[in-house]
Amino acid sequence: MIGFLRGVLRDKQPPSLLIEVQGVGYEIEAPMTTFYDLPAPGETVTLFTHLAVREDAHTLYGFSKRSDRKLFRALIKVNGVGARLALTILSGMDASRFAHCVQAGDTASLVKLPGVGKKTAERLVVEMRDRLADWELPAAGAPGSTAAPGPDVANPVEEAVSALVALGYKPQEASRMVRAIDSRDLSTENLIRAALQATVKP
Repeated sequence: MIGFLRGVLRDKQPPSLLIEVQGVGYEIEAPMTTFYDLPAPGETVTLFTHLAVREDAHTLYGFSKRSDRKLFRALIKVNGVGARLALTILSGMDASRFAHCVQAGDTASLVKLPGVGKKTAERLVVEMRDRLADWELPAAGAPGSTAAPGPDVANPVEEAVSALVALGYKPQEASRMVRAIDSRDLSTENLIRAALQATVKP
């Protein structure tokens, strides 16, 4: 089992990133909460990892915080929630917001996430409530560190739309979400963050 990786960030195109460790490039899938914490390409980064092994693929998932990895591992144990949906949930709301929704039985906020229907939201509340009861989660509204925007070669709006589609949103919906945000002077990561926050806002 690969517990963590420390290496040079070579590329980041949400939801995928590439880290070079001693000459080997590791392709990693990560939630947007991790992308918000990433440094600029070329800098050193440490990620806590989870390796998912299937017959047709070995996929490495990365997280900037242990608590995010712990929540991811708890989510994929819920019936009907796979790794892709777990990443989408972690991208749409931070751990403290998710815990609040679960403990308050707020299924209305959970169903706003792509791939989460009414039954899945109810199942998340039932199965996750006890698992989150004694967790020390970040205080609600605690800001995640935001990396200074690097020189984006591609159009941040187009990259943000592509990232949202990869997270499970339909292309038209992703485009609408991004274009509803004032994108001036925003990096791709910050534009995605704003679009997702607007979607799950109570």
